[in-house]
Amino acid sequence: MFKQSVVLLSALLSSSAFAQWTLDETQSSLHFMSTKNAQVTEVHRFDALSGSLSDAGVLSISVPLSSVNTNIAIRNTRMQEMLFEVSKYPTATFTTTLPADLLDMDAGTSQAAVVEGELSLHGMTAPVSFNVMVSKLSDDTLQASTIAPTLIGADTFGLKGGVEALQNIAGLQSITFNAPVTFSVTFEK
Repeated sequence: MFKQSVVLLSALLSSSAFAQWTLDETQSSLHFMSTKNAQVTEVHRFDALSGSLSDAGVLSISVPLSSVNTNIAIRNTRMQEMLFEVSKYPTATFTTTLPADLLDMDAGTSQAAVVEGELSLHGMTAPVSFNVMVSKLSDDTLQASTIAPTLIGADTFGLKGGVEALQNIAGLQSITFNAPVTFSVTFEK
């Protein structure tokens, strides 16, 4: 019994020595654009996201799709129901393992990088990559922002039918099937 208690206590102490990074939702944002009728482009966002980053570089970011914000209430509802189908697929998730050089930067330094990972959206998972600038603002604050948009394709994630349904209900001639995505995320220990 004593040996098991010592092993358990050691495990708890060693895991607490490695602080996990947590996404600061108030300092983070995720935007995407849509283009309708071949010439009207609008910027939208998600109002909520969460995430964690381990000291080993394991990154996970989750986006509740019900937090989509297009600045038009009926369009938000239509996107939730017809495009994202949030009752079946409530969350989008991006996961990756970051290279050690991004985590081991000195405070006050920045580095451009391509971050490759997997995006799970609408019941499908596919590889995606983001061109980012990673900045270590302090020993306890890490920030990453896109330096170029990444195109997310409706076909890749089974969203083409939802886009077409939105186009029909809004009486539009077209809505593009690729959405440029940008973000800025801040993690704190």
